[in-house]
Amino acid sequence: MNAAFDRIAVLGLGLLGGSIALAARRAGIAGRISAAGRRRAPLEQALRAGIVDEIGDVASAVSGADLVVLCSPVGAMPSLLEAAARHLRPGALVTDVGSVKGALADRLPGLLPAGVTYVGAHPMAGSHKTGVAHASAELFDGACCVVTPGPGAEASSIDRVVAFWRALGARVTLRSAAEHDIDVAWVSHAPHALAFAFAHALQQAPLTAGELAGPGFRDFTRIAHSDGEMWSEILDTNRKALAGPLQAFSRSLSLLAQAIEAGDSDEQERFLTQARRALAQTTERSAATRPRTTCENARSGGEHPEIPTGPVPVTLGVSKNKNE
Repeated sequence: MNAAFDRIAVLGLGLLGGSIALAARRAGIAGRISAAGRRRAPLEQALRAGIVDEIGDVASAVSGADLVVLCSPVGAMPSLLEAAARHLRPGALVTDVGSVKGALADRLPGLLPAGVTYVGAHPMAGSHKTGVAHASAELFDGACCVVTPGPGAEASSIDRVVAFWRALGARVTLRSAAEHDIDVAWVSHAPHALAFAFAHALQQAPLTAGELAGPGFRDFTRIAHSDGEMWSEILDTNRKALAGPLQAFSRSLSLLAQAIEAGDSDEQERFLTQARRALAQTTERSAATRPRTTCENARSGGEHPEIPTGPVPVTLGVSKNKNE
């Protein structure tokens, strides 16, 4: 296959950035791959391993690049692009891996010089392991990647970014940035928030409760083992889209609590039946629209790690002895 891009620059060489480089090399779509990052050691490690061809600062990494992929945390992307902007060549494309798109869509295009186009993306793939040492060419195989072109992006630029992520093995779906943020608020960010909230409440659980925790408990709390600093940034950045799901959950929890407290078994059964129906309808809509609009098997991706599904240590509660 002829290289689709003469030069790809990866800015931020962790698990996702390293995996992008390996997957691009596997697909034969990159003539050369350069990289820049905050820490020198991972860059040198990637260079020795043949993951990238060149390492350097942001300016040298993006100089002459056809495609620049921003792989830093979302909050750092504007300053990273500012550092790169004046070194980008006309005709270059910029994409990213950010899990919240609205803030990036508002900010990043205005930082670009004339002739350079930003087309956002969110590959929903990852691992509980972090760092370039764990990068894998197969990380994106079968994973969903949401591409979020802005209103000014030309069709040819969108097509090239879509083709890039497909070449890496991902299944691509298109959303506006606002649509993306609303959708992930419901299916990713709110579930994480609720899992964290439940885990926080476990401070009040008896110390002995953990002895009885089984698969249901582990399934529900698995994602609450995610990195707190990272998820604080995600939840804060997507707070507007999260308001609706969190308010809806609060209302539903209140209704269920009222039915339980009143001992109204009929209302409890109606509530649970409606819940199962809503879940089934959501799943059916996903199946009916595959592959254009779904991200089945999506993972809490990359620098947004997937938490392993195996057994995890369970330590619950605080002592009820006030003298301790």
